[in-house]
Amino acid sequence: MKKITTLLAILLLTTTLVNAQKYMTKGGTINFFSDTPMEKIAAVNRQVNSALDYTTGDFIFKVLIRGFEFDKALMQEHFNENYMESEKFPNATFKGKINNIKDVNLSKDGTYKIIVEGDLSMHGVTNKVKVNGTMEVKGGKVIAKANFNTAPKDYNIAIPKAVIKNISEAIQVDVNVALDKLGS
Repeated sequence: MKKITTLLAILLLTTTLVNAQKYMTKGGTINFFSDTPMEKIAAVNRQVNSALDYTTGDFIFKVLIRGFEFDKALMQEHFNENYMESEKFPNATFKGKINNIKDVNLSKDGTYKIIVEGDLSMHGVTNKVKVNGTMEVKGGKVIAKANFNTAPKDYNIAIPKAVIKNISEAIQVDVNVALDKLGS
């Protein structure tokens, strides 16, 4: 009986230590902007799922495409039906690593520069991306931010000629996720 109790205590401690290095959120935010002389387009998604394994640097995101909200309902409809084809491609994902995760000290509040590299998949296409960002540690919470540009053509997103001047060739993407430690 003593051996079983000891084994259970070790298993519980190991599980706790492993989980202590994992962070996640289901309420991250991604904004995107397209700015042309003809039109400014902006959308926000506040349903971004993200997880970080501090031990390995693994960093993942999953975004429901229909979760993007626009000021104009017609823009949102066109985005989902004509451009992103949300029924066929319901999610965008990122699977990668923070290359310099060991530069981030989770026990010390501060803002740290990070380099994130991995595979960004949307609209049925996957591309390698490398993005600079920041990771702020504040009171046990981890806040990751990054800004980068991406092009619709890189993901086979067709823009009709009638509106080609209304949509920027490079879309600005802003990511902001506040990750909580698992088990806290």
